This record gives sequence, structure tokens and C-alpha cells, in this order.
Amino acid sequence: KRARTLLTLYIAAGLDPEKNCIYYQSHVSGHAELAWILNCFTYMGELNRMTQFKDKAAKHADNINAGLFTYPCLMAADILLYQPDFVPVGQMQHLELTRDIAIRFNNIYGDVFTVPEAYIGKAGAKIMSLQDPAKKMSKSDENPNGSIYLMDDPDTIIRKCKRAVTDSEGIILYRDEQPGVKNLIDIYCACTGKTPAEVEREFDGKGYGDFKMAVGEAVVGVLKPLQDRFADLSKNKEYLDKVIKENAEKASYFSNKTLRKVQKKVGFPERIR
Repeated sequence: KRARTLLTLYIAAGLDPEKNCIYYQSHVSGHAELAWILNCFTYMGELNRMTQFKDKAAKHADNINAGLFTYPCLMAADILLYQPDFVPVGQMQHLELTRDIAIRFNNIYGDVFTVPEAYIGKAGAKIMSLQDPAKKMSKSDENPNGSIYLMDDPDTIIRKCKRAVTDSEGIILYRDEQPGVKNLIDIYCACTGKTPAEVEREFDGKGYGDFKMAVGEAVVGVLKPLQDRFADLSKNKEYLDKVIKENAEKASYFSNKTLRKVQKKVGFPERIR
């Protein structure tokens, strides 16, 4: 149900499934198959340094499992299977590991993987928690007021923005010394297309109350059409089923081209068809 909801949200947000292959990872076995091979070209020290692993291991000390430890290898497989030139990122560390693995493999076996570059958006590349601007906004945040969800109703969005942590300076400037205000400016820019300098001029002499309300209204303005589109799409079960089936087949076709090449390089016997 969650996977179906997320796929529907992607389409509602404007991703055309005819142009963008949106599929369930679990429907494409190549991800797990390549991840195992990449495990064998990844060093323990590299995985130990992963910030996400260290953070989650600290929070869940009773469940530090191998899947969590080797998750970056699966993420590398997610990327390298499709030979992308660029990967949209907010967190660089996993992509850097992916690049290292690809380069290491290519050095041994020749030109197998495209080594991807990072693509970082000009606005909203990394949105921080509304309650703790030192950490990124996350659906796993224990504080429900720290994150805005795509399906939050207008009143909830406005309330969360009003409660956003700022500071006692009382001026709206885009600078590191004011992380809470800077984060709200990032959100406002992402929703309006304005630059931080334009936002500073717009709210020059105004208080945080007016600014937070404007941020909330901007977010509502962006999400309301998405929510309406999501509601319409959710009623069309036949269309969503078709997207899921056809895109799984498309993703399998492209991923298998890379996987078979990798398997041949490392010496796996060919399958009997």
C-alpha cells in the first residue's frame, strides 16, 4: 500500500510514467543480484564510515544487522544498474561510495559501469527539520512537527510552519548564523522560485510571524494541486496497475543488460533459457 501511494504521489507531482520509469524495486531482481556482487568489491572500512549507518546503529543498538551495514551496496546497485550520468542527491556520501565501487570495478574489468556525477538542485536541495535545523527533514523524525508531508492538510502545514524553530535575532537573512530562518527561506524559495536575496528584500522589516505564515501558504499552494491530482489518480486502479506492470518490465529489461555484462565479467555461467 505504501509503495503504491508513493508511486501515485510521484505521478501526481508531475513525473510522467511514460518518460520516467517509476517501478517497484522489489519487482526487479537485478537490484538484489547486483548488490551481492558489489558487496564483494566494497571494503568494511568504507561501510563503517557511512554516517547513516552510524546514526541508525546508535538509535537502534539492539538491531544492528548486516542488511543495514551493507545497504549502501544495494543503493549503489540501484544506481549503477541503469548507467546514469547524473544522480539527484541531497546526501553525497552514498554517491561517493557508489562512484568508488564503480571505478574499482572498472579498473579490474574494463569499462562496465558509467561513473555518475551528482546533480544538486539550485533550490531545496536539502531541507532541514523545522524543529531542529541542524538535521535534515525526515519522515522518521520522532517530532511530528519537524516534517511536512505531501498529504498534510493546509491547517497542519500552516501550524507546523508557525511552530518552526527560528531564533531571537528577529531579522530575516539567508546566513548560516540563522539556520532555522535559512531553512525556511530555502523552503520558500523552492515553492515560489524566488532567490534568497529576493526573499530577504520581500521581508525586510517584517517579523517572523508574517514570514512563517507566508512560508506555510507557499507550501500549501504547491501541495494542494498535487493532493487533488493524487485523489483523482487513486481512483483509477486500472491505470496504476498498468503503470506498475509495464514499468517493472521496462526496468527489468534495462537492468538485465547491465547485470548480464557484470555477471559475464566476474565469471558467472550463463543461464540456460
